[in-house]
Amino acid sequence: MVVSRGTPQPPPSAHQVFGAGLAAAIRYAELLVGPGIDRGLIGPREGERLWDRHLLNCAVLAEGIAPNASVVDVGSGAGLPGLVLALARPDLRVVLVEPLERRAAFLREATELLRLDHVRVARIRAEDFDGPPADVVTARAVAPLDRLARWSLPLVRPGGVLLAMKGVRATAELAAAEPVLRHLRATAWRIEQMGLDVLERPTTVVVVTAGHPADRPGGPPEPGTRKGRR
Repeated sequence: MVVSRGTPQPPPSAHQVFGAGLAAAIRYAELLVGPGIDRGLIGPREGERLWDRHLLNCAVLAEGIAPNASVVDVGSGAGLPGLVLALARPDLRVVLVEPLERRAAFLREATELLRLDHVRVARIRAEDFDGPPADVVTARAVAPLDRLARWSLPLVRPGGVLLAMKGVRATAELAAAEPVLRHLRATAWRIEQMGLDVLERPTTVVVVTAGHPADRPGGPPEPGTRKGRR
């Protein structure tokens, strides 16, 4: 993987967020503005706002994740937020779930170059992923919350959470998704602002707590299967 262009310098807050992982985060930023742009994984103008809009915006999700948690990142794309969380929190065990080969290839190359032994890439759709239930499932700009919940909540262990990054429509999406959340037997849902001491515009996150799979309609899925389709 060849890096083709310069990278904006990280703001001072990046030291606070990434700590000892900042050097690797800078290297990842170089990959995003080089091969990431060249391969169409992020837009050509995103390099100018890479840290605030993408890296820090994603890294602050760590506020909602307990130590040593297992994380499944649904629709990981260029690694946002899953790979960023792995850089900020080396204690996490992260699976990047991405169905498209060109994106999955970038993720495999990036994790190898960055030596992220606690990260695994799964080229598969979320509804077909059959790994063990995770403590946390994350997602950014994947789908409206009602659809995202159908794909993601079956991947969360009982009492675990879905952390869905959302924008200005978070309140409206959550209201529209409430019937689906009740149908899936989620036990609680709320909107949180994360990164208040780091970002000028904090990250809006919908936090959904999963119920027990046996309590969900139809009971738990058979091994190797997932309900719902994209």
